[in-house]
Amino acid sequence: MNIVCDTNILVSGILFGGHARNILQLASRGIVSNFISADILREFEDVLARPKFGLKPRQILDIVALMRESCEFVEPEECMNAVSEDPDDNRILEAAKATDAEFIISGDKHLLDLHKWEGIQVLSPADFMQKIIGQQGANM
Repeated sequence: MNIVCDTNILVSGILFGGHARNILQLASRGIVSNFISADILREFEDVLARPKFGLKPRQILDIVALMRESCEFVEPEECMNAVSEDPDDNRILEAAKATDAEFIISGDKHLLDLHKWEGIQVLSPADFMQKIIGQQGANM
């Protein structure tokens, strides 16, 4: 199952836990394939560098390296403009379309308001986990 996590899910999963971390763990265990593009990775690194997180440059490099190892890389060929309110959100859509993702996981209102885009479901982390647990059952 191919997924693309929005940057806020990546940051939340690494720094705070909860459903976002569970999703990243599913990817690291190979239960889902989480795709990331250079644009998403760049934004992820920029967010981690914000002073409010208090991370040292070496910590940021280590976290970014971990993300590269646990995600599959995609190079989208199409530019999207489906979310005019926040153009950066289009990078998530581009990665999702390029990988034929089944799900986009996000906490971002602009993406969640799409509900479904190009046949790809846009879900919150909690809704995604509920859906996956229902499909996978005891195999998790």
